[in-house]
Amino acid sequence: MKEDALWIKEQVKAHNKWFEESIPMIASENLMSPLAKEMMISDFHDRYAEGLPGKRYYRGNIYVDKVELKCIELAQRIFRCKFADVRPISGTVANMAALFALTQPGETITCTSLDHGAHISTAKFGAVGFRGVNTVTYPFNTKDMVIDIDGARKLLLEQRPKVAQFGLSVFLFPAPIKELQDTFQEIGCTVWYDAAHVLGLIAGGQFQDPLHEGVNVLTASTHKTFPGPNHGIVLGHNMSEELEKKMNSAVFPGVTSSHHLHAMAALAITLAEWEIYGNEYAKQVCKNAKALGQAMNELGFDVLCAHKGFTQSHTIAVNVAAHGGGNQASIDLESANIITNKNMLPGDTSSVKPSGIRLGTQEMTRLGMRESEMKEVAQLIYRVVVKKENPEHVKNDVKALKKNFTKVRYCINEGEEAYKFHDLV
Repeated sequence: MKEDALWIKEQVKAHNKWFEESIPMIASENLMSPLAKEMMISDFHDRYAEGLPGKRYYRGNIYVDKVELKCIELAQRIFRCKFADVRPISGTVANMAALFALTQPGETITCTSLDHGAHISTAKFGAVGFRGVNTVTYPFNTKDMVIDIDGARKLLLEQRPKVAQFGLSVFLFPAPIKELQDTFQEIGCTVWYDAAHVLGLIAGGQFQDPLHEGVNVLTASTHKTFPGPNHGIVLGHNMSEELEKKMNSAVFPGVTSSHHLHAMAALAITLAEWEIYGNEYAKQVCKNAKALGQAMNELGFDVLCAHKGFTQSHTIAVNVAAHGGGNQASIDLESANIITNKNMLPGDTSSVKPSGIRLGTQEMTRLGMRESEMKEVAQLIYRVVVKKENPEHVKNDVKALKKNFTKVRYCINEGEEAYKFHDLV
């Protein structure tokens, strides 16, 4: 019915207005540039392209092929790698492709457990289970929020997995890739790194560089610290020709048909913009995360890893068990227009009522916030979670802060010269 369509439109408009007046802090979200968004409503959206550029199963891909080849070229240049497949339609689909290429049902991989920050795709009820692969989890240093290197080395030698997998959803510090390289070589396993959360930080030189530390396959989504579309990517630098062919086949026909051409074009735009603004943006994201952690710590919050500077990424993890737990904190914060997510922390057994919340700085950095604004955000969170102020009262101050930060930075403005950050604040 016409009324239904109009009602749906109104809900989307209401959502847009709500987020315009909110402080979004979910670590797995970001904002595309206007130029990238334009690709999402182009005719690419309505078309199909199966296979690789120049080897399609459909006609009509002359310009699609040109854009996809440019997207691959940009990815190879930015990540300094030899292999790039830009067809996965999400990070989890990229993970499924890696599992399809690297494992057979019944084989074993090593990975991190959910309460230590892993992504659900490596859980038995996620993509790993769907592939029928067995998982063994690394020993974990919960104080430092890192994999225990000696324990991991012992586990790898005992289990001799087909694949050693790394990557987290609460990705505070780098994984011990260099430290375990001799062990990987001794047992002959493939090393796979899920960089979904830290892809932009890797591209911006602010995190470890896994492809040049010995990782064979890197998978990622492209919409977290890398501010592109909801899409996926597979990268490689130390792949054999055989593995490259396996990865291409795993993506198509393995886990995708057409690969959302509009999103692929938006990814290409984002990669092109990244060469101009990416390093500066990634650096500020990390500065803001540390500033937020410090400000919340000074207010008495139990921010994990205070002794290590809280984080080396875009994320901080905060234990709010003393203030009602992560579920209630996220509900109350949402009522104040501060958008966060509850999150399991080490020792938690329930993902429904965990002790923590996870906060990311990548989206608010994209809108121009810097360290001083992180202190203001910390105060707003404190008023809701600790002081238990009426969220409706705090919401007014959230709106007042946010009204100065509504324009996407670090991007090309309608074909003009790239924004310079210092000109915008």
